[in-house]
Amino acid sequence: MAERTPDDRRRASRRQTSVPGRHRPSPLAIAGRTVVCGVGLAVLATSGVTWYTYRSLTTGLNTSDALSSVQKGAPPHLDNSVNLLLIGLDSRKDMNGNDLPPQFVEDDLQAGASSNVGGYNTNSLIVLHIPANGGKVTALSIPRDDYVQTYGADGRMHKVKEAYGIAKAAAETKLQAQGLKGAQLEQQSRDAGRAATLATVQNFLGIPIDHFAEVNLLGFYDIAQAVGPVQVCLNHATSDPAEEGQGSGFKGVAGINTLDAAQSLAFVRQRHNLPNGDLDRTHRQQAFISSVEYKLKSEGIFGDIGKMQSLFDVVKKDVVIDNQLNILDFAQQATNLTGGNVEFNTLPISGFATIGGEDVNTVDPALIRREVQQLFGHDPAPAPAPADSSSAGPSPAAATPAGKTGSGTVDVYNASTVTGAAAAEAKALAGMGYTGGRIGEAGTRPKSTTVTYGAGAKDGAQGVAARYGTTAEPSSQVPAGHIVVTLGTDYTPPGGSAPAPASGGGSTPDPTATLPMQGPPVKMGGIPCVN
Repeated sequence: MAERTPDDRRRASRRQTSVPGRHRPSPLAIAGRTVVCGVGLAVLATSGVTWYTYRSLTTGLNTSDALSSVQKGAPPHLDNSVNLLLIGLDSRKDMNGNDLPPQFVEDDLQAGASSNVGGYNTNSLIVLHIPANGGKVTALSIPRDDYVQTYGADGRMHKVKEAYGIAKAAAETKLQAQGLKGAQLEQQSRDAGRAATLATVQNFLGIPIDHFAEVNLLGFYDIAQAVGPVQVCLNHATSDPAEEGQGSGFKGVAGINTLDAAQSLAFVRQRHNLPNGDLDRTHRQQAFISSVEYKLKSEGIFGDIGKMQSLFDVVKKDVVIDNQLNILDFAQQATNLTGGNVEFNTLPISGFATIGGEDVNTVDPALIRREVQQLFGHDPAPAPAPADSSSAGPSPAAATPAGKTGSGTVDVYNASTVTGAAAAEAKALAGMGYTGGRIGEAGTRPKSTTVTYGAGAKDGAQGVAARYGTTAEPSSQVPAGHIVVTLGTDYTPPGGSAPAPASGGGSTPDPTATLPMQGPPVKMGGIPCVN
């Protein structure tokens, strides 16, 4: 793979705004570069460009054969749709394994001085599902701390983000024993990490991965500078002071905020002072991707080959794609990556736990696979046969999923105008492992959904609140062991559109409307407001 030298990256164009702190930016936002790349290629397919122009735009993309090693054991295809995995790699090294200059990492990227920080975690994993016959593209974010069975690494349970680094380290030891070193060692060991990530995601979601694109920390500042100021929208004013190594330094007002490159880094990094911490950060990164796409489209960049070439020259140097991906064929199938036809969802978690001294998200793999099939327009997958204990998740002694502590009985009351919403939400929460309680009409009419809890139900309530993008509050009016959800007047079901009215209109209900996603969806095609 061709790689720019560090000197090539030190350019006169530097950040315009200094953000305090030296905390690392999240690579979840880096996946936005890959989305922009895919969106741009989709436009190329419909704009009548010549083969020469197409080749000039795409020549120089780095490729990998990691996908071929995991395709044999992949889950079967149910149709001709395409699943593309976007991998955001947290690495302060270039593609040949060289450390980036400390001054560049610390001052330009605001990512801390050491190139060893972050290792090779995949802090962003987003699956783009492109339907076989067109239609809405679904993007699924996998929370980075989901505790899952890994494949291709040591075969044990880990956070999903760790599969890459564990497999890379193991491969590196073997390759060094064979005499490999330098760039060859780095590239081959990274391929082992990619293969492990692909296999882990395939088995966790129960779907085949057809293609992948990987991006790392190196290019985020470049692309943020190339795109120019980006507008984002906040539901509420927020501040994340950088103190004692914590906090991103971001400060924003309610409504529209216009961000330069440094502020964009701070925006997508923030996880403190947000109602749902890391999960809210995921929604921010989705919103940032949408804002970038909206800006590029509204400014006519997708229709201007010259501007597209300038953007691609920045992006393609820091992207690795699988060697089976025919960009032109993919672009022709992926025309719906623009125009508001992409919806981001975040896979649900079932609770939180501390395992081996690490904070993790507990998940229900069987439930996840069924939900993914429904979200992608297939019949729900049958419940899998019991697996061995290594793939069933942590034992009750090791983890305490929300709602399974004996203090997670959920009562749901509907203050919205959506008919049957309380029953639908109660069913969705039961599917996440909570104990069903009372359902009915609310005696109050709050605008936004609220979650309150009684004594002993705090952990379960936090998991419930994360679904609705709110904060759980204790209440002496709620019985011990109970969680009360009051669906606000602005309620729409997480993970889908509002259900059809009970009668009249003859419309067909959306089968995904009550899928228990982690918070509301983020739709591309504008500037969505987030926490």
